[in-house]
Amino acid sequence: MALKKSQLYSSLWQSCDELRGGMDASQYKDYVLTLLFMKYVSDKAHRPGEAVIVVPDGGGFAGMVRLKGDARIGEKINAIIGRLARVNDLKGVIDQADFNDESKLGTGKERQDRLSKLVGIFERLDFGANGADGDDLLGDAYEYLMRHFATESGKSKGQFYTPAEVSRVMAKVIGIGSHTRPDQTIYDPTCGSGSLLLKAASEAPRTEAGACGVQVYGQEMDNATFALARMNMFLHDCGGAVLRRGNTLAAPAFGTKRTGLKTFDFAVANPHFSTKAWSSGINPGNDPYQRFVHGIPPTKNGDYAFLLHLLASLNSTGKGAIILPHGVLFRGKKEAEIRRNLVLHGFIKGIIGLPTNLFFGTGIPACILVIDKEHACERQGIFMIDASRGYIKDGPKNRLRAQDIHRIVDVFNNQIEVPRYSRMVPVAEIASGANDYNLNIPRYVRIDETEDVHDLGAHLSGGIPNRDIDALDAYWRIFPALRQALFHGAAGRPGYSSLRGPAADVKAAIVNHEEFRRFQQNVAETFDSWCAVHRPRLGDLSADADPKLLVAALAEDLLTRFAAVPLLSRYDVYQRLMDYWDETMHDDAYLVVNAGWVAAATPRRLEGEGASRFKETPDLVVDRCKYKMDLIPPELIARRYFAAEQAEVEALELRWQAIADQVADRVADSSGDDRGGAGLLEAAVNGHGRVSASGIRERLLALADDPDADEERCALDEALALMESEARAAKALKAAKTTLDRRILDRYATLQEADIVSLVVDGKWFACLREGILEEAERLTLRLAVRVRELGERYARPLRELARDVEAYQRKVAGHLKRMGLVL
Repeated sequence: MALKKSQLYSSLWQSCDELRGGMDASQYKDYVLTLLFMKYVSDKAHRPGEAVIVVPDGGGFAGMVRLKGDARIGEKINAIIGRLARVNDLKGVIDQADFNDESKLGTGKERQDRLSKLVGIFERLDFGANGADGDDLLGDAYEYLMRHFATESGKSKGQFYTPAEVSRVMAKVIGIGSHTRPDQTIYDPTCGSGSLLLKAASEAPRTEAGACGVQVYGQEMDNATFALARMNMFLHDCGGAVLRRGNTLAAPAFGTKRTGLKTFDFAVANPHFSTKAWSSGINPGNDPYQRFVHGIPPTKNGDYAFLLHLLASLNSTGKGAIILPHGVLFRGKKEAEIRRNLVLHGFIKGIIGLPTNLFFGTGIPACILVIDKEHACERQGIFMIDASRGYIKDGPKNRLRAQDIHRIVDVFNNQIEVPRYSRMVPVAEIASGANDYNLNIPRYVRIDETEDVHDLGAHLSGGIPNRDIDALDAYWRIFPALRQALFHGAAGRPGYSSLRGPAADVKAAIVNHEEFRRFQQNVAETFDSWCAVHRPRLGDLSADADPKLLVAALAEDLLTRFAAVPLLSRYDVYQRLMDYWDETMHDDAYLVVNAGWVAAATPRRLEGEGASRFKETPDLVVDRCKYKMDLIPPELIARRYFAAEQAEVEALELRWQAIADQVADRVADSSGDDRGGAGLLEAAVNGHGRVSASGIRERLLALADDPDADEERCALDEALALMESEARAAKALKAAKTTLDRRILDRYATLQEADIVSLVVDGKWFACLREGILEEAERLTLRLAVRVRELGERYARPLRELARDVEAYQRKVAGHLKRMGLVL
């Protein structure tokens, strides 16, 4: 069975757990990624035509497996990796981690056991089974590890990784896409682990042979990070990438002092922010590569040095994107001069302001500067986006969601002006005396929130200001009659209105209104029309399908259809699909493509021959046999084929729970309390501190001849009767559930492919997505209801009415005091 994302991720992080303690994340990543590389290339070497590199005899992962329990396992693993490195010219790349290092892995038996467990974890993985086109499982896994390593490594050591979401934005806004040709080039002068470079390159279609769809070049100064980048290229089937070690600014690897820099079609970069020693080994005033013709950056801040290097590395039609701190947009002196020259030459196509805390080396906000040489001469403005508010919290960092990425790319590539989000800013405005080539985004894109101003007249005399109701015009354009149903004019108060009913009834009034019901129906019909179009394609998933292209097509069509639905954000709908894809549909689709519908839906035994190598929670236990249902959950079978039996089980469960609650209440009421009082059931408490049926029976026998124990006997009898009733209910529930579980398991064996497709596509995928999208429509209702109720409650009682209440309370208090003999 093909490997699932959840299995791979859990195994990889389990391998990290084996290494914690002896070293920090910046070190143990080298061990984990080296083993991941060894396992991947070894598995691929066993499949005809899929070998990534040459795996010599004794130089593959199988040799490591044979070393489990060997006292010299660390030394021998080093030898295996060394053999593979020599054959493939990877010395200094895959042999960076020392598996015999006592300071990191322990000594003697400790190191032997740790490495044996580590090899055993990777032994469970089988990368050869995932043969679907577009299967990015390993790439996802590598991103998963790099993201976690960067998170754990802290500020100083997390800069080797650019978040994949930001990388995708950069690739798309510089024009890498379906039309990109294999002969075109992409370059990253500070490539780190290669994550940005690879993610950008992945936007280009792969060649027929499955190779990278664009020629990849990169340079990295740090040796260990360079090794990660080389391995990363192989793991992503970009083994032909040309990577070089060295300091990009001091010694560019591509080009010569005589001929100048090699130039590329595309370039991306995420350099270290504000590098102080950027000019070491450089004479900027006499640079043989002609990079500083637009100005020399400050000696102790290298942000513009990297930008100018990237600019010089683009050919005459080249396009690039670089991540830099916001300071480059407004800092003065030398940087102001460079900025002015770049604007006047038209090189800056756009600026995208990003949320804070996205990057692992820093928490400060950053921006993407988009460079375009091809259309520089005719550029009359710079397109600016403030995307700082579109993100989700993800652990200690923020992260762009799928909808944030799509919105940025849509708006930027189509140059769409959106109030408080994006704007085309004329160069004349940027050059004006008021701005003087300052590119700080808030100068041009205002995002100030509208202040919620209280109306003093309404507080004094009552009524809801019509201007507050008018501010909800986006709703009233769609629900004009709803406004009339909720409000009426305040008597004698022009410009003010009142709620027709209590504020507490607002939500019900909205939900039950005919206009809102029609809106919900429109949402449902739009979704259903999308389902009808794509149902055949989903039902025909086969071995030659590319699920990655499939979900892209599904998502784009969903965006298009919901663009016509008012009020509802099409990007929120899109996010629902992408979240569900990541959580469920990705594994389902690749499972079907790799195994076929029938095999994918067949229950797996979690014990005995052919059992999974992973620790998994069973979905069904029948006759003590544990089963995992990868594609169709048992509850889906129950809902489709055994609705009556499922309803009976649920009814029995409710009955048992009700009796169990009665038993708990009776025991709590009749046992000893915290103040030491003797409860009627206290004597029936067993050795485990609980009242039990057997304890009650023993106590009843002991009280058989006690004439003064009638009250205790009565309490014991009632408690025993409840417990026996609970036991009978539990027994009935267990019997019904056991019978249902057997029938569910038997039903799997009779499913035909058409049944499976219907269950998965209609009963699982479409049903879950439909529920989520209708929830988005309901969120609109909630937002409207909350605001209307807030306005109603805010002005419900004017000041004069409150003053009357205060006077009444004062009179009441004075009366009470007078009766008590106190006179104020």
